[in-house]
Amino acid sequence: MQQERIIMGIDPGTQVMGYGILRVVDKKPSLIAMGVMDLGKYGDHYLKLAKIYSRIIGLIDEFLPDEMAIEAPFFGKNVQSMLKLGRAQGVAMAAAISRDIPIFEYAPLKIKMAITGNGRAAKEQVAYMLQKILHIPDDNMLPQLDATDGLAAALCHFYQSGVLTGEKKYRDWKDFANQNQDKVRK
Repeated sequence: MQQERIIMGIDPGTQVMGYGILRVVDKKPSLIAMGVMDLGKYGDHYLKLAKIYSRIIGLIDEFLPDEMAIEAPFFGKNVQSMLKLGRAQGVAMAAAISRDIPIFEYAPLKIKMAITGNGRAAKEQVAYMLQKILHIPDDNMLPQLDATDGLAAALCHFYQSGVLTGEKKYRDWKDFANQNQDKVRK
């Protein structure tokens, strides 16, 4: 019997929030969905938070994820931006908690390293590697890189989740591919 799990990845934001949903069957990940929430059109910060919560609940109810991987806020110079980003992340986490979904947090550097092998990779490099790794057709790629950032969080969690199941831990996608030649789609 094939084991299936669904991983939701979130790139929190107060202007644009990205998400990606992965299906993993027998340790082979594939894209189910990815998208963005455009929050810039809402002037009130609390309304943005309510929209984030509502959308995450909707995604959870639609795709029934087993786990949520979320990008941790990075430390910037603008304290107000950090506070707003932390609130957005907290609301997304609260939505998952309300549905008893385990949450796993990853630093942006860790996510980029897992996907590209370079913790300082550009968002475009992350999107390109995701397209290649998951065999995503050009037509399914979105222009907003927040969507692929959310998907990257989910794939990073997939690579790291071997630790949770007592299996091997992978440093990045190359390490996973090298150790799992029989499981990697060509």
